[in-house]
Amino acid sequence: MATNKKTAFIIGAGPAGLTAAFELLAQTEIKPVILEMSGEIGGISKTINYRGNRIDIGGHRFFSKSDRVMRWWQNILPIDEQETLPAGETSDRMLAADRTNNRQKKMIIRERLSRIFFLRRFFDYPVSLNSNTIKNLGITRMIRIGLGYIMARLSPIRDEKNLEDFFINRFGKELYNTFFKDYTEKVWGVPCHQIKPEWGAQRIKGLSITRALLHAVKSFFKKDASLSQKNTETSLIDKFAYPKYGPGQLWEEVAQIIINKGGEIHLHHKVTHINHNQDHVTGITAVNTQNQTTFQSNADYVISTMPIRDLVSGLTNPPPDVLKTAQGLTYRDFMTLGLLLNKLKITNTTKIKTINNLVPDNWIYIQERDVKLGRLQIFNNWSPYMIADQTKVWIGLEYFCTEGDDLWTMDDGDFARLGIRELCKIDIIEEKEVLDWTVIRMPKAYPAYFGTYDNLHLIRDYVSSFKNLFLIGRNGLHRYNNQDHSMLTAMEAVNNIVNNITTKDNIWEINAEQDYHEEKSSDSLD
Repeated sequence: MATNKKTAFIIGAGPAGLTAAFELLAQTEIKPVILEMSGEIGGISKTINYRGNRIDIGGHRFFSKSDRVMRWWQNILPIDEQETLPAGETSDRMLAADRTNNRQKKMIIRERLSRIFFLRRFFDYPVSLNSNTIKNLGITRMIRIGLGYIMARLSPIRDEKNLEDFFINRFGKELYNTFFKDYTEKVWGVPCHQIKPEWGAQRIKGLSITRALLHAVKSFFKKDASLSQKNTETSLIDKFAYPKYGPGQLWEEVAQIIINKGGEIHLHHKVTHINHNQDHVTGITAVNTQNQTTFQSNADYVISTMPIRDLVSGLTNPPPDVLKTAQGLTYRDFMTLGLLLNKLKITNTTKIKTINNLVPDNWIYIQERDVKLGRLQIFNNWSPYMIADQTKVWIGLEYFCTEGDDLWTMDDGDFARLGIRELCKIDIIEEKEVLDWTVIRMPKAYPAYFGTYDNLHLIRDYVSSFKNLFLIGRNGLHRYNNQDHSMLTAMEAVNNIVNNITTKDNIWEINAEQDYHEEKSSDSLD
C-alpha cells in the first residue's frame, strides 16, 4: 500500500466503480483502490456460472447512444465480425471454433426481441397497434384504447404528480390500465400513484404510441446488422452487442486490466465509515467480512457507488434531516430462479428462425395477474455460449420483492417449486421437462422513487459539499440507471478530478433530464 501517489478509494466493483478506476489509470497518476462488499466483480452486471450455465442478472444489452461508451466497451471486447447470428441460432462448429482465446474475448451482435405475455398470448413490446394486438384484445377494448388515447392527447394532465399521470398522458387511461398498471405495481410493490413520475421520464423517456408507430414504419424499410441506432428510443432498438459469456465477462476483463495497471481490488470489504473534516473526506474504514479484520486508510478522493442510505450512515454526524431522508430511502430487491429444461411447452410462432422451435425472445414480460412472476429470460437467445448443453433450454424467472418479505425469505426449494408451478399454470413449461434449478438473490437492485425520495435533494446538497467525494452509479445516486448511464457518471467524476472541478451537478444531471440523456452526454464527453 506504500506509494507516493494520491489514492482514490472506490466503493463498489460494479460498472460505475470499475469504469472510474479504469479512467483514473488512463488519465491520471492517482491510484484507484476498489473496496467491494461481495466476493464478485460486476455488481448487478455480474454473470453467475451455475454448472456451466450462465445467468445474466436482469439482462444487460450493450447498447448506448453515447459513442464514447460504445467505443469503450468495444475496446475491451471487440465485436466478433465472423459471428452475427440471429437470436437463438448456433452450431457445434461455431462453438468449437470459439475455444481459442482470441475468439472468446469478443462480443457478438444479437437481434433484440422482447414481448409481453398477457391473456396467455404474446403482444409486441412496446405495445403496437397492429393486427396481432387487435386480434388478442378484441375490437371493443381496442376502441376504448383508441378513445382513451385521443382524450389524453386532447386533454392531458397538466401537472404530472405521479407515475400514473405520466402513463395516462402518453398512452391513455385504457391502455394504462391494460398494460402498465398491474405490471408496474408488480415490479415496485406499491400503487403507481405513489411513485414519482421521474421514474417514467428516465426509463421510458420519449416513447409514445406515435414514436412506436413511426419506428415500425422505418424498420420495415431498413434492415441491417449495424449497431448505429442513436436516433432510436432505447425501448425500440432492434439489435445490441453482447459479451459471449455474459456481461460479467466484460467487467471481469476490466478488473484484470485495472490490477495489471497497478490498481487494487479488495473483495469482501464492507465500508463502514468515511472520515471527513469540514469540506473534505480524509479516509475510510472497512471491515473484511471473511476474517472480521479492520481496514483503515487515508484517502485523497472517495468515489462511492454504495447505497446512499449506507453512505450517509457512515458519515460522522450528518444533519438530522439528511440522516432521516437517507434512512427513509427504499429499494426493490430481486430474485432469479434459473431453470434448466429439456424444452419449453410454448413454441415458436414467429417468422424468426430459431433452433429446436425455441421462442426467439431475449426476455418476456409476464403480465398475467394470476402469477407473481415478473419477467422471463431465455439465455439461449442472449448468447449460445451461456448454455453448457446446446440441446437444452436455460431460462431465468425474475421476481421482484423486498428484502425480508415472504418471497425473499422463502426456502430455496419452495421458491423453485413456486416458479415451476407458475410457469406450468400459464402453459410455458411442463414440470416433467425440468432438469435442474438454482436460486439467486440480489439486494437493492432497484432504487425506489417513493419513501423519502422527494427529499433526496437534501442529501445531494450535503454530500456535494465535500469537494473530494463523488457519488456515481445506480445506488450511488439513487437513480434507476442503465449500466451505460452509470459508466457516464463515473467518467464525469474522473473528468471533475482531472480538471479540479468541485461541482457535482454534471454527474447528477446524467439521465435526469430527457434532453440530457445519452445524446447530450455523448456530445459533451467525446
